Amino acid sequence: MIIEKKCKKCRRAGEKLFLKGERCFTPKCTMERKAFPPGLPPAARKHRSMASEFGLQLREKQKVRNVYRLSEKQFSAYVKKTSATQDTSPKEQLFENLETRLDNVAFRLGFAGSRPLARQIVSHGHLTVNGRRVDIPSYRVRIGDVIAIREGSKKRTVFANLPETLAKYTAPSWLKMDVQKLEGIVQGKPALGQSDMTYNLTAILEFYSR
Repeated sequence: MIIEKKCKKCRRAGEKLFLKGERCFTPKCTMERKAFPPGLPPAARKHRSMASEFGLQLREKQKVRNVYRLSEKQFSAYVKKTSATQDTSPKEQLFENLETRLDNVAFRLGFAGSRPLARQIVSHGHLTVNGRRVDIPSYRVRIGDVIAIREGSKKRTVFANLPETLAKYTAPSWLKMDVQKLEGIVQGKPALGQSDMTYNLTAILEFYSR
């Protein structure tokens, strides 16, 4: 099952990556019952060996790649593009590039309960950017862009009870949500210091600089 594969990724990472959205907050979450890597013998579960520096960097890379649902090719391209930037801190730029993907913005606005679902919503053409239908998850939004649910998609089951859900949801400060219109506006840039990102982006940059 797809859900089980997501659980295995969390177990390998050693922490919840919230790949299933709200279901990760329930007692049924696999990480609540099996908080150890899949395939690890029972005798070794309490005595996991210390990972090397390379191993720690690899683990951080895999965490972030899985959180944003990117292939290795896609993620390495983001890192290479970031490394070539000299205008700002590499880790800040990497974070901004990941956060401003349209599928992630849809998730941050509350249009979907998880990033996988947000990607599906974008891929199926349910969202518009500045009035134009966009179905490319990697599309990068900019300050001033208006992201909305396409008029013909508002009655879809996936958006059922969305106004009620959004009324209880608070989007990041760099995004502004209009619940009545079901649209969000990009009013700033995502800042790493103001986010819930707990992963070591510096270690990831070092991993790819080898």
